[in-house]
Amino acid sequence: MRTTLVRNIATLVTNDPDPDRGPGPLGLVQDAALVIEGDRIAWTGRTADAPATDDAVDAQGRTVLPGFVDSHSHLVFAGDRTQEFNARMSGQAYAAGGIRTTVAATRAASDEVLGANVARYLAEALRQGTTTLETKSGYGLTVADEARALRVAAEHTDEVTYLGAHIVAPEYADDPAGYVDLVTGEMLDACAPYARWIDVFCEKGAFDGDQARAVLTAGKAKGLLPRVHANQLTYGPGVQLAVELEAASADHCTHLTDADVDALANSATVATLLPGAEFSTRAPWPDARRLLDAGVTVALSTDCNPGSSFTSSMPFCVALAVRDMKMTPDEAIWSATAGGAAALRRTDIGRLTPGARADLAFLDAPSPVHLAYRPGVPLVSEVWRAGRRV
Repeated sequence: MRTTLVRNIATLVTNDPDPDRGPGPLGLVQDAALVIEGDRIAWTGRTADAPATDDAVDAQGRTVLPGFVDSHSHLVFAGDRTQEFNARMSGQAYAAGGIRTTVAATRAASDEVLGANVARYLAEALRQGTTTLETKSGYGLTVADEARALRVAAEHTDEVTYLGAHIVAPEYADDPAGYVDLVTGEMLDACAPYARWIDVFCEKGAFDGDQARAVLTAGKAKGLLPRVHANQLTYGPGVQLAVELEAASADHCTHLTDADVDALANSATVATLLPGAEFSTRAPWPDARRLLDAGVTVALSTDCNPGSSFTSSMPFCVALAVRDMKMTPDEAIWSATAGGAAALRRTDIGRLTPGARADLAFLDAPSPVHLAYRPGVPLVSEVWRAGRRV
């Protein structure tokens, strides 16, 4: 395999703290270089110490950090909810019922339209530095539509989540128990071959704690790993359920009791915070400072979806987390890279250390702090995935 040296990096974010070489949570190395061999990182250090390689690339004084890991999105959809957003920004409250609008449009769309939409938003995210992206079903809510959503998603990413339990399907409005039976039975059988994860929206207006437990337990029995939409709109059982079932992540975590925070702090469940949703719904911000001070592992993600967070920009979410969620720039950047990897239970991404996948985002800036310091500016100038410039 050929080796490539990337040299003259102003600041390299390794996410591998080393007091002698790269201190702090980001493991920063100044005047740095790294070596790529095949699709992996083979070496990192200072440019002056770099070994000989087959090829070389001059970073020209830019920052290099791991590609962002977006561990929560909803990209398999059709239609548009501009009117809903406009109404909400004009004073109407957000409610989960808006999902039904997207369900109708998604059911009516062709496979080609759905696939083109997923490809479009993945490309949009890639241009902004996202090299790993999870996405979910949840806008079909029939056996056939959920299965095809996952089939489409699996053509574009390995991180695919079955979310048949997004809301109760319209046809089952008067029989939610019957819908849970469908989600845990025939629908699960059809969807499990395409998915790695199972998720449930445990929330008032969606699924209560007992229903959510039934969904996740059935998914685990089929070999799917759990994650939970938890405590977004109200206080509820979602976080406790996520910890009880050893879910990889509890996502949103906007309304937390002290017991919820303690449960997360004493578990391997990651709290994935989605500031794009709060931005787009004018909801209270999650208290990231409270979680971090308690020792909870925190991830940041976009929640890209057509209703409550229509952004694919991880840099934007980093800026929001710093400005409005009391995170330091270093904490937000770690959470958008290594934190996202932890939420997907991945050790090969979210860091730039020997053996990790060579996923790189170059910033036209001397420091990664510029992601929060210069919000809205397209700083990502180059992206590499698995050792190749894309």
